[in-house]
Amino acid sequence: MDKPGGGADMPMMLPDGGLPTGWSDFPPEIAALQPDILITKRQWSAFHGTELDLQLRRRGVTHIVLGGLMTNFGVESTARDAWQHNYTVVVAEDAAASISEELHRFSIDRILPGVALVRRSEAVLTALGTR
Repeated sequence: MDKPGGGADMPMMLPDGGLPTGWSDFPPEIAALQPDILITKRQWSAFHGTELDLQLRRRGVTHIVLGGLMTNFGVESTARDAWQHNYTVVVAEDAAASISEELHRFSIDRILPGVALVRRSEAVLTALGTR
């Protein structure tokens, strides 16, 4: 408890050798997009410390589709916060990953169904009318 804001018994797991160069860079397909707004996520939840909720509400957004890294931290935290903000949350299970398949599956099978609809990407794209 000597660290401001508390500490953690287990620090974040990193790959051997640390994070690779450019790990946080957008892939070219995403970097080429011209978004109306860009929200920079600095905590596990995309809602924490950002204006994401404000910007979504201004645009009348009611449904959120999530994917990303660290299913059991980032995706799960964002899904919980979105659910608490009364959004309909859909998690594209094959568009998310974690440090291990076991951690990913536990979140997908046991935690996320309590706050989200968990679907494969193909089903999400079909529902959105893009397939």
